[in-house]
Amino acid sequence: LCFCFRDIPNLDILVWSQLPTGAGLGSSAAYSVCLAAALLTACGAISCPLKEGDSTARWTEEELALINSWAFQGERVIHGNPSGVDNAVGTWGTAVKEKDKEMSLVAPRVPMLRILLTNTKVPRSTKVLVAGVKEKLLKFPAILNPVLDSIDAISQECQSLLEAMPANPSPEDYPVLEELFDINQHHLNVIGVGHPSLDRLCQVTASHGLHSKLTGAGGGGCGITLLRPDTSLLAVEAAKEDLCACGFECWETNIGAPGVTLHSSSSLNTKVLHALGES
Repeated sequence: LCFCFRDIPNLDILVWSQLPTGAGLGSSAAYSVCLAAALLTACGAISCPLKEGDSTARWTEEELALINSWAFQGERVIHGNPSGVDNAVGTWGTAVKEKDKEMSLVAPRVPMLRILLTNTKVPRSTKVLVAGVKEKLLKFPAILNPVLDSIDAISQECQSLLEAMPANPSPEDYPVLEELFDINQHHLNVIGVGHPSLDRLCQVTASHGLHSKLTGAGGGGCGITLLRPDTSLLAVEAAKEDLCACGFECWETNIGAPGVTLHSSSSLNTKVLHALGES
């Protein structure tokens, strides 16, 4: 950065995160995006968007594109040949579609969806899993190619559904999305990226009337469970209790949040301030 812009002053960088590493949640991309935004702001390549009295602020589209390009370089250092999807989601938020190495935002704003995020704590290697899929594809092209085409069709159907859903979906918007979750998970097992721990996750949540699928590379790692707006707290807590009994770790969160954002210190909650203060 100092070769492209003005010198960066000496500084200390404190990093605090709730994302588990190596679990397919894009923790490295989140780190790269935040680091790029901080350093670009520090060296004056992009503005400081926070105005007096603001609790949060975001950069311009042009500045976000610069953040994303530098975050992608960070991902290349970490992963070698990343797709660029994770850093794009971290930069712009919402949802990103990738096809033939071309990326585009699914919509300016996808609906806010409640999910239960579960870490099976089973380690896995993305490179090994990708190599396994390629090997199976070369061995059974007539079988695997239609499965991959079907996975692509599921993604397109999901995109159309998300774009048609209102910002605050009602329970009636969910049945098709739940079916797509189930079909997609079966397809992912077929191409070889499933794992007994993920099967167990899906079985446990299904016993509570919920629908789940793997996220990330598969082979362990994390799964997501869709929660309808009318899913009761009791049902969620019961599912979490059963998942934790399997040795998993769970969080309730949302899909559809904004991307990288600058926060004033006064807007940070006590937990974050305490964590940063201890660093």
